[in-house]
Amino acid sequence: MNKYSFKNDYGEGTHERILTALNKTNYIQKEGYGEDSFCEEAKQAILEKLGNRKSEIHFLSTGTQANLIVVSSILKPYESVIAPLTGHISVHETGAIEATGHKINTVETKDGKLRVHDIQLVLDAHQDEHMVKPRLVYISNTTEIGSIYSKNEIKALSDFCKKNNLYLYVDGARLGSALMSEKNDLTLSELASFVDVFYIGGTKNGALIGEVIVINNEKMKKDFRFHLKQKGALLAKGRIFGVQFLELFKDDLYFDLAKHANLMASKLAKSMNELDYEFITEPVSNQIFPILPNKLIKKLDKKYGFYIWKKIDDNNSVIRLVTSWATKEEFVDQFISDLN
Repeated sequence: MNKYSFKNDYGEGTHERILTALNKTNYIQKEGYGEDSFCEEAKQAILEKLGNRKSEIHFLSTGTQANLIVVSSILKPYESVIAPLTGHISVHETGAIEATGHKINTVETKDGKLRVHDIQLVLDAHQDEHMVKPRLVYISNTTEIGSIYSKNEIKALSDFCKKNNLYLYVDGARLGSALMSEKNDLTLSELASFVDVFYIGGTKNGALIGEVIVINNEKMKKDFRFHLKQKGALLAKGRIFGVQFLELFKDDLYFDLAKHANLMASKLAKSMNELDYEFITEPVSNQIFPILPNKLIKKLDKKYGFYIWKKIDDNNSVIRLVTSWATKEEFVDQFISDLN
């Protein structure tokens, strides 16, 4: 019997509209390296969602690629990144940032979110030229443990970074889920006004492959394509990004897919709340982290795929359940039934 997977949000292929668009445009000849009309149309569609800001848009393949290129293109050799201990660049990128020559100053946080006082502690501890110089603040929205930033929290970070000559960068691998959360009060255009650079995740929200870097700070725009090329991110067939993201952003498909993922996760979370199970973070996105008895986890593992996140005690553990743009509600209902 095949298990139904709640392991991640990239286990399926891509939305059928994207497949149709790729097939329809397959034999149309275009320029390479993202200089085609599909990419240009996609950029304009995204800029419209941003409120027609003068942001610069770049397409590339993966989130790790986006993170290491953004960080290494911004920082001088002696400058470092401030990030949560749970941040993706801190634990799940095989030292990609460190491999570019930059130290990550990690901060332990309760809910995966950095706050002003966390950043200040790092600045206070790095006062002279015998240490690295913290220059960039890295956050992700959603965070690695499913929490999201409010508008006020992002604004507070933005204000602090500007005051202290720091760059603010948002990893948006699951940005769609954050923006479509019932608890969210931040718009895409507001996010763009608060941060220097961020990326919009496609891989985990219905695209076949691809992420979108959005550069808002004028100082960071110059020669960015050189960084993309040098790091192997400037795809000859960049058109595949344009076709996909045009389909996702020419209407609200991108946001609709994220909304579906959130609804499926919310349904799971509600059933667990009703059974008085607790979570390590409030379930507000498409990643939820319930604390369950080990005996129950063992039974659920026979029918469903998920990750055991961490051990709580001898009898209980945290599991990670992730829903996607393609999660079938019938399997959510079946999971709930088995849970009961």
